[in-house]
Amino acid sequence: MRADRLVAALLVLQARGRVTAAELAAELEISERTARRDLEALIASGVPVYAQRGRGGGWRLVGGARTDLTGLTSPEVQALFLAAGASGASPELRAALRKLLRAVPEPLRPHAEAASRARIVDELDWSRTAVTAGGPHHTALERAVLDGRRVRLGYARPGDEPHERTVDPLGLVLKAGHWYMVAGTPDGLRSFRLGRVTSAEPTDEPVARPADFDLAAAWRSLATRLEDRLLAATVTAHADQDALPLLQRLFDGRLSIGRLLPDGRREIEAAGPSVEVLAAQFAGLADRVEVVGPEQAREQLARLGRALTARYEEDRVTFL
Repeated sequence: MRADRLVAALLVLQARGRVTAAELAAELEISERTARRDLEALIASGVPVYAQRGRGGGWRLVGGARTDLTGLTSPEVQALFLAAGASGASPELRAALRKLLRAVPEPLRPHAEAASRARIVDELDWSRTAVTAGGPHHTALERAVLDGRRVRLGYARPGDEPHERTVDPLGLVLKAGHWYMVAGTPDGLRSFRLGRVTSAEPTDEPVARPADFDLAAAWRSLATRLEDRLLAATVTAHADQDALPLLQRLFDGRLSIGRLLPDGRREIEAAGPSVEVLAAQFAGLADRVEVVGPEQAREQLARLGRALTARYEEDRVTFL
């Protein structure tokens, strides 16, 4: 006898006041015989349910008894249904929401229903290509986290060939539209971007989960280390005012806009993983941005300029 099904049956009774075994079977997608057995199990467990025979009969809660299984406030209900009720939710999630909706006190149900219809998730980008932030192995890794099973993980960093390792999946994190898995490895805790996972094969071995493991604390530590690497270098430049919107999109939160200069330009500072990467990003804006430091960045831009000139001057002569 599944406890979750008994709870669902109780919630249906609470919502409707009276149901027949056939109606309950249709609602819970079970056989009528199973529905009748579940109702009898509720009685045996002490729930005040009684059967009324004859025309207009059915199963009722004695005296209209009610069981509030949530204790949620209106803002909590709205937050929950807004987060979980987006279009595209899995069948399991939609079924869970239907059951939860019956448990919500009657005055709060309109708020819950409105929240569940308040937004959609469009998984196509502007070229109409399906985008899955977690990649094709998201479900398997999520299952491994929940089941506490080690995984043989295929993983490929940009520019590298995939390689396989066995890891202990400990939790999943959504960061800026991308999913990451926090996992134990022989080298300690590591994060793996799910979009770079090439294979995920659960094993029969249980996860070695640290007794004091806290996912939020572990992620903060890993994220800090990653941010330190991503923001290891800075470049200072003078930019035309009309270039600022483009620079903000290019560097996102890694751009600081400083004082207004006498010539009308703005002093800016951009952060990135290395001076070489930052110089390459600035190279396409040479007519609107002047890099002033460090000298290493100016030298890198000069090298890029000579390479571009050599490449395209040669092509221009060939075409002529």
